[in-house]
Amino acid sequence: MPVLDGRELQMSIKTTNQWITIFDPSPSARLRLFCFPFAGGAAVAFRNWSKDLSREVEVCPVQLPGRGTRLREACFTRVQPLVETMAQGLLPYLDRPFAFFGHSFGAFVSFELTRYLRRHHKKQPLHLFVSGCRAPQLPNPNPDRYNLPDPVLASLLGQFEGTPREILEQPEIMALMLPILRADFEAHETYRCLDEPPLNCPISAYGGTNDPEVSLVQLEGWREQTSAAFSFQLFHGGHFFINSCQPLVLRALWTELRQLLAKS
Repeated sequence: MPVLDGRELQMSIKTTNQWITIFDPSPSARLRLFCFPFAGGAAVAFRNWSKDLSREVEVCPVQLPGRGTRLREACFTRVQPLVETMAQGLLPYLDRPFAFFGHSFGAFVSFELTRYLRRHHKKQPLHLFVSGCRAPQLPNPNPDRYNLPDPVLASLLGQFEGTPREILEQPEIMALMLPILRADFEAHETYRCLDEPPLNCPISAYGGTNDPEVSLVQLEGWREQTSAAFSFQLFHGGHFFINSCQPLVLRALWTELRQLLAKS
């Protein structure tokens, strides 16, 4: 589920290429952290993250087509074509150690991108962080929400406390955002995880204690997707605990990234 923030349309940003929007470049960083947004979200969701992480980590929010600086581009409605196209744009920036962080829909995208890079380029992140998302091999309990009428879909957003009320009440902004949300929902809800060997990079799963979208069992299911270390952490809050508990989430993230840096 998304956070829809109309402020992204006015943000001044620094764009490395069409796929990556870096708000606080750190050219000497030893590690790049690529961040993948939730359904309906954009790179701006991660605009402040570098402030709570070391300069040794360059935060690289991924900008999907159809939003932000790519507003005029068509959104993808399937995960695999998105990943295949995205990989070509990100490859030049995988020239130093990197990690992936994905929230909700972004977790599926980062996971499938990791598998694609393993199959076709023999590359992988040092660590995969998945947040607010059921394990990909588990069935989707909400397969048809992308077909909901606009008023119902807009009403659904208000139930997840991720979209400011003032945004929900602005028809002009919602008219721009609902097609993006619908496309991401379609990609999310039609996604099927094909059988492949587990990843050999560690996975950390983050979840909200009161998340109506993802249960503890669904979160722990990510354990099956790695032959390396697995851990999970819960944070107080709902589906958007990454916003309500952002300082704690970033503190936990930095603790794990610091361990990666110590090993590299």
